[in-house]
Amino acid sequence: MLDALRHFVLIAEHGTFTRAARHAHLSQPALTASIQRLEEAFGARLLHRDRAGTSLTAAGRVLLPRALHILAAVGDAMRAVAEVEGLEAGEVRLGAGATACTYLLPPTLSAFRATHPGVRFRLREATTAEVLDALERGEIDLGVVTHPEGEPWIDDQLILVAAPGLPTEGAPFVTFGRGSTTRALLDQHFPDADVVMELGSIAAVKGNVRAGIGVALVSRFAVEHDLALGRLVEVPHPATPIVRPMHIVHRGEDRLPPAAAALRHLLLARRAARAKR
Repeated sequence: MLDALRHFVLIAEHGTFTRAARHAHLSQPALTASIQRLEEAFGARLLHRDRAGTSLTAAGRVLLPRALHILAAVGDAMRAVAEVEGLEAGEVRLGAGATACTYLLPPTLSAFRATHPGVRFRLREATTAEVLDALERGEIDLGVVTHPEGEPWIDDQLILVAAPGLPTEGAPFVTFGRGSTTRALLDQHFPDADVVMELGSIAAVKGNVRAGIGVALVSRFAVEHDLALGRLVEVPHPATPIVRPMHIVHRGEDRLPPAAAALRHLLLARRAARAKR
């Protein structure tokens, strides 16, 4: 049944039996037989096949999210059993935004690796929406996101920065593409901003701001070093700093594999240590 559910999900994701069979390393007749057994077990047709491809029936649409949850739970259970021997092995799958991946998580991940060298990391840089979707699908265990749900972790601050000596009155903005939290906050708090660059990384944003292209709304964590060295300066503005709370999200403490639970504990301990400073 589990294999049949995996095959069903692959077909839903890839849109055709041919592509799903290739991904599953099965012959198309074998995949078809697997789906037929699944349909017999549920007593309903789950997929429509026509010249345009494959689509879900009403029953298939009801089954898909439940199949994803079942497969995620089985994956959690398998990894939990493998990790129970004192965290000597296992895997932690973590998703976070660019600021957390680049400036906030590395010290914690390094400390965790030193304590648990046998645990493997899979860190995925993604937007908040992508992290939450991956969590829902069971593709990651933990997420660090700018989202009101979850466990409070760190309050980030967004500030305006510019190159030293740049006239900032009416200066254009260098920012990220739409879909990022920072861009959404820029659009909200600076609706009349003259955006001249939409870039995909914080390094690219900082590089162009240091070159005098314009100002940028960025995380204070991302520019602490640049501010200390005088390569950037903070631009005072009534709208800033904009507080951006970061939260740790997961599907429940009781569903975390041991390695992921240990990393969550360390992340929360680091939050407590930062709060005491």
